[in-house]
Amino acid sequence: MPYRRTENVVRRLAEREQTILGAAQSIVGEKGMGAVQIAAVAQRADIAAGTIYRYFPSKNDLVAEVIAAAACRELVAMHAAGDAAPGPLSALAACLATFAARALHDRRLAWAIMAEPIDPDIDALRLNFRRAIAAELEMRISTAIAEGHLPDQDVRVAAPAVIGALLEGLLGPLAPHAENAREAVRAMTLFALRALGVVDARARGLVAQCPLP
Repeated sequence: MPYRRTENVVRRLAEREQTILGAAQSIVGEKGMGAVQIAAVAQRADIAAGTIYRYFPSKNDLVAEVIAAAACRELVAMHAAGDAAPGPLSALAACLATFAARALHDRRLAWAIMAEPIDPDIDALRLNFRRAIAAELEMRISTAIAEGHLPDQDVRVAAPAVIGALLEGLLGPLAPHAENAREAVRAMTLFALRALGVVDARARGLVAQCPLP
């Protein structure tokens, strides 16, 4: 009879995988992608390096999974915030503010996941992450346009342009240090709404009403 893993074994394996991913993510958040080495992750996770290779055959496999896990969390948070909003413009503002607030909360990690120079072999995965965020914003912008809340525009240009503005304005090397994170998030959300064509008074009202994570 072939060996079948018990539920306890499956659970322990999943927990160990999450421990490894958590250790790798904490290193990325402190020092960037370049600091992710199997030995360093093993030490942080307090397990043998050989154990990590059972789950992730190479460092790139581990880094790719860190990016994929982060992408899933951010997209779920953005989508949930938008769906909870009462209208299309409020949904757009909620998505923008959620993305900005979560990025600023883990600034080093967000920059590493989104924009830090990285091995070309896994850069495509990070590009897919940015495409997915752009697709979420495209959907929110398109809905607002269809219902007459935004001027007609090419959402394929507008969505990535907004993402670029948020990244550079909050996380990039020229971004000012945010003494007040909430105000920085509100300022960038306001900027993005104005850029998309929301009149100033309405944009300020949306930002003021927008819940921040």
